[in-house]
Amino acid sequence: MVITSEELPRHLASTLKPLYVVQGDALLLVIEATDAIRAAARTAGYLERETFIVDQHFKWHELLNATQSLSLFGSRKVVDLRIPTGKPGVEGGVALQEYVTHLSDDILTLITLPKLDKTARNSKWFVALQQRAVMVTADDVPRQALPRWIAGRLQRQGQSADASTLAFLAERCEGNMLAAFQEIQKLALIFPAGALAFEPVKDVVMDVARYDIFKLSEAMLNKDAARFAHILEGLRAEGTATPLVLWTMSEDIRTLGKVLQATQRGDSLSNAIRDARVWPATKQALIENAARRLRFAQIAAAMQHAARVDKTIKGLRLGDVWDELLQLGMRIAR
Repeated sequence: MVITSEELPRHLASTLKPLYVVQGDALLLVIEATDAIRAAARTAGYLERETFIVDQHFKWHELLNATQSLSLFGSRKVVDLRIPTGKPGVEGGVALQEYVTHLSDDILTLITLPKLDKTARNSKWFVALQQRAVMVTADDVPRQALPRWIAGRLQRQGQSADASTLAFLAERCEGNMLAAFQEIQKLALIFPAGALAFEPVKDVVMDVARYDIFKLSEAMLNKDAARFAHILEGLRAEGTATPLVLWTMSEDIRTLGKVLQATQRGDSLSNAIRDARVWPATKQALIENAARRLRFAQIAAAMQHAARVDKTIKGLRLGDVWDELLQLGMRIAR
């Protein structure tokens, strides 16, 4: 069974399974999910708890021994296994496969993992977990879903906001869900229950966005000029290296050029994107949409512009590098 961290409370209210695996890259959601599982276990009578953190010195036989060490009083317990790297190794993989074949109603096992790559997800030990566990995904909320997520959090504390206020909060908190959660809690302390007005919220909410250089390209390809400018300014304020910003943008511009050249030769757009080795699927959709609205002449001009920006960065040409980066991105975003 696979559920999201948002679906977990409803699941726990109706049942409790012997094995849970929480995995994802959103620290806030991982913390909330594991706390909720441990709380439900305590309520159900799992009063003891053993915690194991896997590192290079971890002895896997200790995990297997945990199933044999219930207290004399017979109270049930939680085995809390944390694998921060998501890589248990060969010995650990074998131990996990053996462990999940001896699950007991007297032991609730909670395994915490980071977001895994495709190779790890196809490993024998992870497949064994999938077959027997409730898999709880705790991934970062996508930018387009962030206003709805914030609205849900406000609702929990008896507050609401209109679309413009939610969009403002999402912009300020993008990429930093833990800080977003703290800002939402702050609104509950400052304002009474009910609808929140935009101006008071604007005055008290800090800009806690964590600017992601790859989200910069996402905004550029997605024709979101305002978001592109906002992220670029944030990267500038954080002191991000301009060569890295230019490289990230240029890679996507070059990819667009390859795709459009292929379509000019008669290839279908889907085949051109496949041959350009664009992945994941979300990136493919962005490239496809951008390729449908742009012409190769525009991409060629953007590539020449990128070459000029590179000279500016190297001191071979006068100009404001950040302004040049903005203008380069706007060629695609507009």
